[in-house]
Amino acid sequence: MPQREIDKAFVRSLLPARPDAGHKGMFGHVFVIAGSRGFTGAAKLTADGAARSGVGLVTVGTPKPLGDIVASALTEPMTMLLPATDRETLAEAALDPALEFASNKNAVVLGPGLSQHPETRRFVLEFVRRCAVAMIIDADGLNCLAADPQALVRKDSIARVVTPHPGEMARLTGRTSAEIQMNRSAAAAAFAAQYGCVVVLKGHRTVVADGPDNVFTNPTGNAGLASGGTGDVLAGLLGGLLAQGMTGLNAAVVGVYLHGLAGDLAAAKLTQRGMIAGDVVLAIPEAWRAVEESD
Repeated sequence: MPQREIDKAFVRSLLPARPDAGHKGMFGHVFVIAGSRGFTGAAKLTADGAARSGVGLVTVGTPKPLGDIVASALTEPMTMLLPATDRETLAEAALDPALEFASNKNAVVLGPGLSQHPETRRFVLEFVRRCAVAMIIDADGLNCLAADPQALVRKDSIARVVTPHPGEMARLTGRTSAEIQMNRSAAAAAFAAQYGCVVVLKGHRTVVADGPDNVFTNPTGNAGLASGGTGDVLAGLLGGLLAQGMTGLNAAVVGVYLHGLAGDLAAAKLTQRGMIAGDVVLAIPEAWRAVEESD
């Protein structure tokens, strides 16, 4: 199975155009569906990651009782309040308004901090089946999807990008984390081929694959990224890139490289032990500069 290591020149070659006369309507609108009681930070970090991607607009869909908390944490992104369960997670009744709102957006990020409440799980599975918009599925979105990964399969070419860590990949495949880690590239490629999606298998040397013929390993990143919330930042960043018209595979390649590079820059200033997810968000602009500048 051929593999390629991602490098800066390759990433630069994949970047979407950014015309001088561009406006926010040209650069896409990403809909982030995230958050539940106790996990509103996931919604914020995902939105912040998306906002740093170059996307034009970000809207966060979150359970209605948490709207003021989420809105007060955000500046640039907008919010959409969705029906909630008595546990302040997304209710099944959120499905139709979320689908309607998503229908004219450029990409969706589904999952960070959503919980695995039974109603929320039903919402996630049906949303994945019915939403005809390019999508990143992360965190609790993946945990809910583990009940029926077949929901990923589509007859069209609309992108589905899943972003599991080894534990989530184990739940999706019915294997153990140790088995996944024994051959990460093969596990990612096999899942991608079976379900017609792009897999971002996170961890040391993150693997990106859309099947056995396109497998990439990422050289950027460090153990400072092993901190709560950094995966939410990555999910948002990937969603913002997808909303700018990139293919699922290209958005994944660019996003994991840039996210890891931002982690390296944050660690250089703050140390791996001292950095947190918000520091990665703040380092993304410097990572963009490093990628866009010629050597």
